[in-house]
Amino acid sequence: MARIGVFICHCGENISATVDVAKVAEEAAKMPGVAYAMDYKYMCSDPGQTKIIEAIKEHKLTGIVVGACSPRMHEATFRKAAEKGGINPFLCEIANLREQVSWVHPRTEATTRKAIDIVRTIVNKVSKDTPLFPIKVPVTKTALVIGGGIAGIQAALDIANAGHQVIMVEKSPSIGGHMSQLSETFPTLDCSQCILTPRMVEVAQHPNITLHTFAEVESVSGFVGNFDVKVRLKARSVDMSKCTGCGTCWQKCPSKKIPDEFNAGLSYRTAIYSPFPQAVPNKPVIDRANCNYFQKGKCGICKKVCPAGAIDYEMEDEIIDIKVGAIVTATGFDIKHTDFFPEYGYGEFKDVIDGLQFERLASASGPTSGEIRRPSDGKIPEKIVFLACSGSRDKAKGIEYCSKICCMYTAKHAMLYKHKHHEGNAYVFYMDIRSAGKNYDEFVRRAIEEDDVHYIRGRVSRIYEKDGKLIVKGVDTLMNAEPVEIEADMVVLATAVVANPDAESVAQKMHISYDKHHFFAEAHPKLRPVETNTAGIMLAGACQTAKDIPDTVSQASAAASKIMGLFSSDEMTREPVVAVVNRCMPPLFTTCTGCLLCLEVCPYHAIEREEIKDRRTGEILKVAAKVNAGLCQGCGTCVAFCRNKSIDLQGFSNQQMLSEVVALLNKPF
Repeated sequence: MARIGVFICHCGENISATVDVAKVAEEAAKMPGVAYAMDYKYMCSDPGQTKIIEAIKEHKLTGIVVGACSPRMHEATFRKAAEKGGINPFLCEIANLREQVSWVHPRTEATTRKAIDIVRTIVNKVSKDTPLFPIKVPVTKTALVIGGGIAGIQAALDIANAGHQVIMVEKSPSIGGHMSQLSETFPTLDCSQCILTPRMVEVAQHPNITLHTFAEVESVSGFVGNFDVKVRLKARSVDMSKCTGCGTCWQKCPSKKIPDEFNAGLSYRTAIYSPFPQAVPNKPVIDRANCNYFQKGKCGICKKVCPAGAIDYEMEDEIIDIKVGAIVTATGFDIKHTDFFPEYGYGEFKDVIDGLQFERLASASGPTSGEIRRPSDGKIPEKIVFLACSGSRDKAKGIEYCSKICCMYTAKHAMLYKHKHHEGNAYVFYMDIRSAGKNYDEFVRRAIEEDDVHYIRGRVSRIYEKDGKLIVKGVDTLMNAEPVEIEADMVVLATAVVANPDAESVAQKMHISYDKHHFFAEAHPKLRPVETNTAGIMLAGACQTAKDIPDTVSQASAAASKIMGLFSSDEMTREPVVAVVNRCMPPLFTTCTGCLLCLEVCPYHAIEREEIKDRRTGEILKVAAKVNAGLCQGCGTCVAFCRNKSIDLQGFSNQQMLSEVVALLNKPF
């Protein structure tokens, strides 16, 4: 027979200000199955928890109901108290009297009656609860990091330095990401390569890190602690074990007119190439789509001149299987390019460039060796106009969010231009300045006040060419919307940060959610900002949303710390609130008809097809659904879709839910 204890919390005055908590406790004591009821000012405090523990022991309670705040706040606290009292922690339930009652109603008799009704429903549910036990999942203490930018690098090093094995997969021939393309970084103006390259080398040399560049994840299956991942190692056509990185092959390659992605299309590379001088690994790859040998069957010069005999035209893609316990998704971002802006020249004006192209012009390793020159004729521009918020915060462009980094890198670009060309004129058109960060606002003020950058608050409506000049037409909203027209030699667009083109495909392989802009979605924006809804898969960097370098590094370390916590024991304990298919002995006695609609709708791929066979003959007697408890997140989608109610969610069974409804009708159950 159930002996239930009810404990009503005042929550300071959060609940007691509008609810007569003493009355709720008094009425709860009269409910069927309730052996003890009380109220206390702070039930979550140590004295409050002690009262619960003592009541469980003294009154031999078999279950408890705590009328307090949202279960999200203190359910774990009260479950631990229940366990200390000697009962199964899952026989503790929370009646939400704060968010569902006191915070949404004035102090009236009806408010107290509603609180009593909610307590009654939970008391009825506890009477139908059964003990549940945590799920133990073995953990493979190897992490997979997808993406070799600064986010992936930081996460990999943190996990590896903690003593765990890390496998890094990067789709480009080298790690480094967009940070390797930058000239200097705000707000300190330190050299990007100077701070990044040592970490790239550390990744390559770390004994706990296995690096796969020019590789992509093909598929991810399994569950937290036990993921099975297939990785495609794309054919480099270069034997990494033989190659010395001498550079003879690309120096002799006749295919020299391929736009260089690393230099944002401002220069050309050969068909066999290493992305940049500090690349890691600094060994080339053959671009088969632009190689004469692969496209026409002719050439082969690189193989002839290679002193190490490292060129291998017969090399094919290889699929490798790896087992990991957790995954960091750090796949980075892309930007909108100038052809997205017809009002600014639709990509037809060579001297209208995006921010990443300006970075390469300003970089000492860039196509102009750090000289800021016009792409059209190589001359030094005397006047540059920078346009902030190009596409960002623009519903008409379909990008209503702020790209976060643009205000800062626009100020940096203007400063770099002025530092390199003191007599030049720099103009910045902006909507408003968003410089939230340590020393960020001071950095922008320095550009305006010390480097004499002209900031104009207003939007640019059109850019056109006249007599060899780019005419920038806009308005100055601080001067009564006065029209502004500037003859510029170069225009730099601070274009919107967007998700990578393959972000949707990656998310589907990983079974993680993404928003309408294809940025990956976190499990909770405040409480679980680096986790996804798929347990064991973390997010780091700008694959989640636009981020600067400090935020990216911080999030990468946070993701790494979550994984280190997961790897701290040989087994992982998970809550048992998972779906189960009803099953009797022998297993043939199940109402599951094997329609497997649940398999189709499960967002976590936790439903499997099970063949129930005759033990003697091996004949398939029936097909039924089976839930993988390691993958199930307890969302209940399968329960809702099951046509004949063969699936229940542990802790929220049909019988338990019905008991709550019946309690509201004040009928015995």
